[in-house]
Amino acid sequence: MDSLSQIALGSAVGVAVLGRHAPVWKAALVGAVYGTLPDLDVLLDFGDPIANMTRHRAESHAIPWLTLVSPALTWIAMKALREPMAQFKSWWLAVWLILITHPLLDWTTIYGTQLWRPFSDQPFGLGSMFIIDPLYTLPLLIALGFAFGKPPRARIYATLGLAISTAYLVWSAVAQQIVRGAAQDELRRQGIVAEHLLVTPTAFNTILWRVVAVSGDSYYEGFRSLLDKTPAIAFDRFPRRNDLLPMLGYNTPAASLAWFTQGFYKLAEQDSRVIITDLRMGQEPLYTFNFVVAQRQGDRLLPTSPERNSFRVPLREGLAWLWPRLLGEPLPPPRGPFNPN
Repeated sequence: MDSLSQIALGSAVGVAVLGRHAPVWKAALVGAVYGTLPDLDVLLDFGDPIANMTRHRAESHAIPWLTLVSPALTWIAMKALREPMAQFKSWWLAVWLILITHPLLDWTTIYGTQLWRPFSDQPFGLGSMFIIDPLYTLPLLIALGFAFGKPPRARIYATLGLAISTAYLVWSAVAQQIVRGAAQDELRRQGIVAEHLLVTPTAFNTILWRVVAVSGDSYYEGFRSLLDKTPAIAFDRFPRRNDLLPMLGYNTPAASLAWFTQGFYKLAEQDSRVIITDLRMGQEPLYTFNFVVAQRQGDRLLPTSPERNSFRVPLREGLAWLWPRLLGEPLPPPRGPFNPN
């Protein structure tokens, strides 16, 4: 999730747990700092852009590692804020919860969070939340505002904010399953056999959902709003060029990305360059994670050092489509060409 959501979540957890043992500002400060801490792994360089992507949300987001370092981080916080060590157990609980709720919130997005390192490097991503969703973050921010305004009732306000935001997470998972069921029915009706099926929300909401079905050397993209008046989903088919992956080799950055996306990737050739794209983040034809991984020379593909290119649907075009489509208007998605300005 975005940094503001993580700060708000960490602060709310801190106030909810430490409200009786520390001033509101101290509890919120510890929550904000330690709620942001796991994402500092973006400052590390693992050698190339694909490695940086696949190792983000790894050790720094692993519940075993965060549990292991939580006592030391608790001691540091208490020393820095001059808190009596007699309250160590309460502070430890707060710090541990602040740390582990960060990756658990990240797990609800589609990116992939390696929760169980060092025991497993499996990336987990429920995909029921967009990376920025005001309806999740606002209850936490409002609760914190009330907590600072009325310190005696700070724990109550923080707990209420956490309850509302958590209920929204539960709703997102329920909505995702509703759309998944509708998508599976529609794929069967259209005779599309999906090897992998992705259902994830579009920007800033949990009403309009993007559906991606991978089938052999093709993938299909469609959109489903909970406010649609008919069950039909208009799927567009696109080539996946999965035949290029064996030519790149199975011990390469491209293979690493194919593993990390859990099958939701495509390959393409453009100007003699081979590009691998993560299909989970973005929408056709513009995606957040595209990497040049090889150069064609005759019948051979020569691996190159990965080079990342990032593209997004322009805000004006995207919002002009998003809102009416969310309300159930059967508009085709913006496919470009887009004005670079």
